[in-house]
Amino acid sequence: MTNSVTILIVDDMPDNVAVLFAFLRNAGFTVLVAQDGEAAIQVLEHAHPDLILLDVMMPGMDGFMVCQTLKSREDTREIPIIFMTALTDTVDKVKGFKLGAADYITKPIHHEEVLARINAHVRLCQQQQRIQEQNHELQIRNKELDAFAHMVAHDLKNPLNGIIMITRLLHEALPSGTVVDGKVQERLGVIERAGDKMLNIINALLLLAGVSNQKQVELSPLDMQQIVQPMIQGRLSQLLKQFNGEIILPKTWHVARGYSPWVEEIWVNYLSNGLKYGGSPPRLTLGSDLLPNQMVRFWVRDCGEGLTATEQSRLFTPFTRLQTSRVDGHGIGLSIVKQIIEKLGESAGVESEKGKGSLFYFTLPACQV
Repeated sequence: MTNSVTILIVDDMPDNVAVLFAFLRNAGFTVLVAQDGEAAIQVLEHAHPDLILLDVMMPGMDGFMVCQTLKSREDTREIPIIFMTALTDTVDKVKGFKLGAADYITKPIHHEEVLARINAHVRLCQQQQRIQEQNHELQIRNKELDAFAHMVAHDLKNPLNGIIMITRLLHEALPSGTVVDGKVQERLGVIERAGDKMLNIINALLLLAGVSNQKQVELSPLDMQQIVQPMIQGRLSQLLKQFNGEIILPKTWHVARGYSPWVEEIWVNYLSNGLKYGGSPPRLTLGSDLLPNQMVRFWVRDCGEGLTATEQSRLFTPFTRLQTSRVDGHGIGLSIVKQIIEKLGESAGVESEKGKGSLFYFTLPACQV
């Protein structure tokens, strides 16, 4: 260690202090001294040592009281404390560790042992500080990256919407009936479908970023029928037609508390996934169960091939798709579900067995009637 490391010795025995002071100074440390607990607290009002050597048995404010005081303060909480004591009782050692002490040194003190323990704990503390600094820098960079991605996604939406709109207008305006016109119509259709896919990806990324950055939302009772039915008739209508799918709703829903816009996104992603991969043709059954812990489990069951344990472990991971033979996708739908459910403090998952389809679920707190 270098002389940039500062040690505070707290001991009421002048002879002990003198010996330790000389040894630590010769070892290259900057050394501060306090002769009792009250003096140590005063020193720490103006100094911030890297480690404290603290005697247990002192008149007035003993070492345990000093340790408890320092660990209760935000500015001194992280300073490692090594107790110096002639006590060998395990109860006293356990008490010190419970109060937050990093280590014990038993008197009479051996200099080489003291030096080894000081170096070990100072090194550990410095490593923890570096990790905290790196984490802080990483958080800043992640925020900057999120902001940049959000800006780019927004900037891409407007020209992409323009491309899709013009393509549709051309598609509708061109006369049909000739081979040439048929090829043009086909190519315009390819452009339109590609634009829709790109727009869906952008919207999904914006939603993912929005959920990640949202601090808190207000939960309210959900009318699940009013959330699911319009969504099926609107946002999912093209997928239903494309895959000749069927969605079966329950006669009644259990009432839960949640945030309606996010819950709609959960259903959209679950049902889109089910229509693409949940059978040929897909037949999706929706429902809800009241759990014993006053939670409601909402679920969708498909008639697909089912998933192995390995495949299930890969779900809810961004940009992961298990099947590629039938449809294209961007693989972030279930990741959005995970982000939303984690923000709501609840759970989501899948129950599946190969050859027997899959049941995707999420939980929300039940409404108390």
